[in-house]
Amino acid sequence: MATKLSAATLADLPAKVPAPAYDRSKLTAGILHFGVGNFHRAHQAIYLDDLFASGAGHDWAMIGAGVLPSESIMHAKLAEQDWLTTVVEQDEGHMEARVTGPMIDFIPPGATGQILATLADPAIRIVSLTITEGGYFIDPASGRFNPRHPAIAADAQAPEAPVTVFGLILAGLKHRRAAGTPPFTVMSCDNIPHNGHVTRDAVAGLADLQDPELAGWVRSTVAFPNSMVDRITPATSDRERTILRDEFGVEDNWPVFCEPFKQWVLEDKFPGGRPPLEQVGVQFVPDVAPFELMKIRILNGGHATIAYPAGLLDVHFVDEAMSEPLVKAFLNKVERDEIIPTVPPVPGVLLDEYYELIVRRFSNPKIGDTIRRLCLDGSNRQPKFIVPTIADRLKAGASVHGLALESALWCRYCFGTTDSGAIIEPNDPAWDRMQATARAAKEDPAAWLAMADIYGDVSHSEPFRTAFSAWLTMLWGDGTKATLERYLASGNPSSAGL
Repeated sequence: MATKLSAATLADLPAKVPAPAYDRSKLTAGILHFGVGNFHRAHQAIYLDDLFASGAGHDWAMIGAGVLPSESIMHAKLAEQDWLTTVVEQDEGHMEARVTGPMIDFIPPGATGQILATLADPAIRIVSLTITEGGYFIDPASGRFNPRHPAIAADAQAPEAPVTVFGLILAGLKHRRAAGTPPFTVMSCDNIPHNGHVTRDAVAGLADLQDPELAGWVRSTVAFPNSMVDRITPATSDRERTILRDEFGVEDNWPVFCEPFKQWVLEDKFPGGRPPLEQVGVQFVPDVAPFELMKIRILNGGHATIAYPAGLLDVHFVDEAMSEPLVKAFLNKVERDEIIPTVPPVPGVLLDEYYELIVRRFSNPKIGDTIRRLCLDGSNRQPKFIVPTIADRLKAGASVHGLALESALWCRYCFGTTDSGAIIEPNDPAWDRMQATARAAKEDPAAWLAMADIYGDVSHSEPFRTAFSAWLTMLWGDGTKATLERYLASGNPSSAGL
């Protein structure tokens, strides 16, 4: 009989599933976190769990906060188990589970007053975020905050009744300023280049619409450290719940499965104090930029590179894609020929070794990461993970044949069918737009590149346009397999070259 997870059943957990090695009743909150998803619970929460187990930082427990209506499901599921989470690390020959408990409360979506009261509490010294790449109201073409977004405009008109994360943060800062309470530090943990700067631009950009003097105070006084975060964490399904129940004897409403590897590189900019996370493996550096560029281009760009050909070939799991010779060879050629050469040196890191580590992580047969997850939200991810690399290659006068093929594969995927004719269910917040544009691009490839909010100036490059058009035409004429074979054999879609 499996043990149903809750605070009351911690003593009944199987011996091979450790419970939190600290008294949760003695924790006090120091962090409010927006975005209580799988990645957060496998990353930031794990570091805090390790820290609390060491006997340190017990005044840095977390309170979760929901904003989107969809987060109500997560709130309800975690409430049933007193905010506890079972985290399972898996790779070939290794699987272990632990129950974690650094989150001591979770404010549900719609409880705006409770969130604002918590943000005003002097005990809250850090506000952290994992709200996904699409949650920052960034104009994809410029990479800058978009103050014209309807949700931002609504918060500008009703600043005391905010509906966005940034409206809530700004209202909280404004209340603290009025009360003479020092501002909290705002710490993004999302996969966005210069995520601290992006977060500052969103909060201050919203403030510009409300009170320019307040905006100046935000920019000059509030800390927004940049960070690089990394851990492959797939979505939870009944598969994971069943494995946890059968292998470990624990019933968890929403367990998290992840790889053993994790990394967190963080700028040490916390004027209000911070937990001593360096004691549990967080790397504090003066400049995160080299680390984040390496990760975003090689890992996230690598994910995008394998996602769409694998999706079109009806591959389900990421490790299965890495077992497909054409997909793995495509990744290797694009990475070594076009992506890695755009990554500047990183202190203490050999890029070839980092890439080989990425290959091993992608090939993990136990993690259960899906190709569909990697294909998700391309309209937000491609402008961050792929298009800047294309731009840098073009500026250097270097070939973009492989990256143009990656873009063509994404376009072909958004058409909505695989090579076998199977239907691809909607997989992007802007799926209707992406599918309509992909269908127009079947006859006129330029229609895809006309999405200036995604491609920006890259869309005007004749070498890129020519390569993209040729690859997309080949994908429709010959299929994904033959197109990959052509690229691997010659590097371009034309015997005459491009």
